[in-house]
Amino acid sequence: MIYRIVHRTTFKYKYPVSFGNHVAHLTPRPSLAHQSARSELRIQPHPATRSERVDYFGNPVSLFTVREPHRELVVEARSDVVLDSGKRAWPQQSMPWEEAAASLTTDLSHEGLDAYQFVFESPRIRKRPEFGSYALESFCAGRPMLDALLDLTARVHRDFRFDSKSTNVRTPAEEVFRKRRGVCQDFAHVQIACLRSLNLAARYVSGYLRTYPPPGKPRLVGADASHAWVAAYCPGLGWFDVDPTNNVVPSDGHVTLAWGRDYGDVSPLRGLILGGGSHIVKVGVDVEPVES
Repeated sequence: MIYRIVHRTTFKYKYPVSFGNHVAHLTPRPSLAHQSARSELRIQPHPATRSERVDYFGNPVSLFTVREPHRELVVEARSDVVLDSGKRAWPQQSMPWEEAAASLTTDLSHEGLDAYQFVFESPRIRKRPEFGSYALESFCAGRPMLDALLDLTARVHRDFRFDSKSTNVRTPAEEVFRKRRGVCQDFAHVQIACLRSLNLAARYVSGYLRTYPPPGKPRLVGADASHAWVAAYCPGLGWFDVDPTNNVVPSDGHVTLAWGRDYGDVSPLRGLILGGGSHIVKVGVDVEPVES
């Protein structure tokens, strides 16, 4: 299966912007599930400087500077992604979660050392007793790590209501936990906070989710979604993705963009501008299968 992904972001400013430095995580990261066959970034106004690099977490990053005055900035990412037709099989058995947590401090393999950094707090995700208590309802004594992970995912899906008006990108996980509502970014932050509060390694995954129109309705261009989910590490077995927003194990409907400690590490587009005043942001995403 090949997906053609178009992610278009438009900023409209009240006053002219005279200068802008921007960072974009808009190139899909290669993974076991998919490979990027083609990716390009179209920017208007045309940037004065532009460069590509790989960030600390191994994600492709684009950096660009716009120096001409503008009241509108349009960034359109176009990518073709080849998905693996097979689904990763989850093992039927995994070690008890307490053993998984303890192993993270002694696993000196490259993957183990990489995973250990995701045990700690990050700028947007703090360890709290309330997160640990909530997680322990799933992570009871001796329960296999992956069984508990799936149970916690199902509970976050059940207990939290999707409400796009209740939070924004700066809403802390503690507030989301109290309100029991938010969006995919919030649910990912809450589940990661729960896992880290038990000293388990969990990372934030940014990507895309293909959506489907209601029966009998046409498919709307630009109506697909940027999405976020969670990956948790089980020593000896590796990383396992779960999507608490939809209570699913990500498969051929999910495309990974980037991963990091939390949203702040992998926000699709951020920057620093001079001028502009207030602004309006419009985002449209289209995930279209072009070959099977």
